[in-house]
Amino acid sequence: MNRNKKQMSNCCTKALNMAARTRLPLLFPKNLPPLRNQQLAHTQAAVKEPSYPPVVASLTAKSKSARLRQVEEQIQKIRASTVQEKIDYITRIQREKFVIYPQSFSRNPDKWYQHFTKTAYIPGLPEKFSPGEEQPEAAENSPPAVDHHQGSEDEAFRDIRSLVTRVILQEHWHLNKRKVFLFRKQEQTVGPLLRNLVAGLTYSLAKYNPLIPLSSLDFNPQVNFYWRRGQRFIPKGHRKGRLEPTRFQIDDHPHSQIRITQQLPQFTPMEASYSAEVPEITLAPNVMPLFRRQYDNHIYTGSKLPDPACYGHTQFHLVPDRYHRDRMARQQQSDQVEPFLRANGLASLFAWTGAQAMYQGFWNHEDVTRPFVSQAVITDGQFFSFFCYQLNTVALSVEADSDNPRKNLLWGTESMRLYESVQDGEVVGLDDGVIKLLVKFLMNQP
Repeated sequence: MNRNKKQMSNCCTKALNMAARTRLPLLFPKNLPPLRNQQLAHTQAAVKEPSYPPVVASLTAKSKSARLRQVEEQIQKIRASTVQEKIDYITRIQREKFVIYPQSFSRNPDKWYQHFTKTAYIPGLPEKFSPGEEQPEAAENSPPAVDHHQGSEDEAFRDIRSLVTRVILQEHWHLNKRKVFLFRKQEQTVGPLLRNLVAGLTYSLAKYNPLIPLSSLDFNPQVNFYWRRGQRFIPKGHRKGRLEPTRFQIDDHPHSQIRITQQLPQFTPMEASYSAEVPEITLAPNVMPLFRRQYDNHIYTGSKLPDPACYGHTQFHLVPDRYHRDRMARQQQSDQVEPFLRANGLASLFAWTGAQAMYQGFWNHEDVTRPFVSQAVITDGQFFSFFCYQLNTVALSVEADSDNPRKNLLWGTESMRLYESVQDGEVVGLDDGVIKLLVKFLMNQP
């Protein structure tokens, strides 16, 4: 019995000694590596990808997240479609929109139109049309450079000057004019003059500009453009309180236009428009006043999509009777003549170049990668105004214009008188500067 007790006590003593020898010290030795170099066990486990799809908003719920997903899927759908399908998708939904008239009856409409189209106005014409453009000085030993383009313009000017004189005399003397209807004098007297002038100019300059024989000359065409700019809260109705974009539509009817198969070169680099200033209008468009209408949305350049002459060259516009400068003077509104002409040139050229960009596949969420250029001439028979437009962006909606420094540019001149009067079968006071500008406009080519 005592022997068993001694054996048990010896075993317990050995176990206690072994436990004491294997016990870890409370202080770590200083020569251990730092903990940042130790790889923890739970980081070495492989990360498994979840086997379930990501959680997305519902397409049928009435929530903001569902609406954002619907818009994003619609954008992706438009991106993946063809050009004709893009135009169909963009113009499909018919809502009330502000109809912008290029020949507006409002006061100072040019400032409003600049805001609606994000266009900066630059007085004068681009450098390539300036009469005082100087050629770079040649080296001392080098022979003088021969400007073939300038020589062709001088030869074309001589032909065009005689043509303009004949057209003016023909319309003044050799045609019997009947008594015109109310507000139809410009259409029946100046309209044929401008028609003959445009047809004669394009025919005479065809041998100097190789683009003109391949171009298309349209009389009384239709030009349409639809876009979104700004947003508003719906004030009443079953959609009251919702935020919707402000929609605009331009339906233009120029007197004539020239369409070409190659795009005109840019007037200035696209980056030069970053510093341009556009008027900011904080009032609602119906204060201008503009009125809403609901009908089909149209985007149209004057020809259908497969037409090879899909780029614009020059438009010609006729000032109607109600906006003639003589009538405006009788109403003591002579100060509104130039703003009216600027608004006409801006709205018409923006709609034309914007539709051309749409025909190339660009739209609000796929901005243009190159500028689109067009020209316009507005006349009432005696006074001519010249405008040049460069479209740098079509991303005008609120969501696409948040970080967009691009701005569209418009160049324009004041009214220039072509001639004074016709006396004894001769045109008195014919201004060669106006004819030279006409020639330069139509001689513009890539």
